[in-house]
Amino acid sequence: MKISFELGDRDLLYFRERLQVVRSGEHATDESVVLNSAKELVTQILAEETPDFVRDRIGKLSQLVQMLEDAEWRLEGADRRRVLEVLAYFVDPDDLIPDRIPGLGYLDDAIMVELVVQELRHEIEAYESFCAFRSERAPDTDALETSRLRLQTRMRRRRSQDLEKRRSRRRGGRSPISLW
Repeated sequence: MKISFELGDRDLLYFRERLQVVRSGEHATDESVVLNSAKELVTQILAEETPDFVRDRIGKLSQLVQMLEDAEWRLEGADRRRVLEVLAYFVDPDDLIPDRIPGLGYLDDAIMVELVVQELRHEIEAYESFCAFRSERAPDTDALETSRLRLQTRMRRRRSQDLEKRRSRRRGGRSPISLW
């Protein structure tokens, strides 16, 4: 069975505002708290009887944690903060839907993961390309570093192009809502 729904601007605005509140919270700047909370959520969801659509999205959350912990990928500075800021949402226990409600408790988390994946698509794509390159090649440190630098540069360029497109649409009267 397939059930779908559409999030309107007001719905998206809720998630954006929630993320902004969490990002300014006391734990949002503590990287170890953010990473551990995200990992705990993944472990908790996988240990429970949760719907497949939630499990599928939570797998992406695990990938974001891996991206930050990968010593060879070395995501740093503003790029690192960008991923950490969205992961900070999962530190906050005050969800739209309390996690303890069977079957539905993680729905808001799954929605946020879906929004985050869309927002961080260039980061995810670059990291997946890096991992594929690393697995195909013998451990050649120079080639790996060159690949990392090239992919992260492409990631930033694409993100910048998307931001400019959004600004252009806003000037044209359309106001797409993003997480930032």
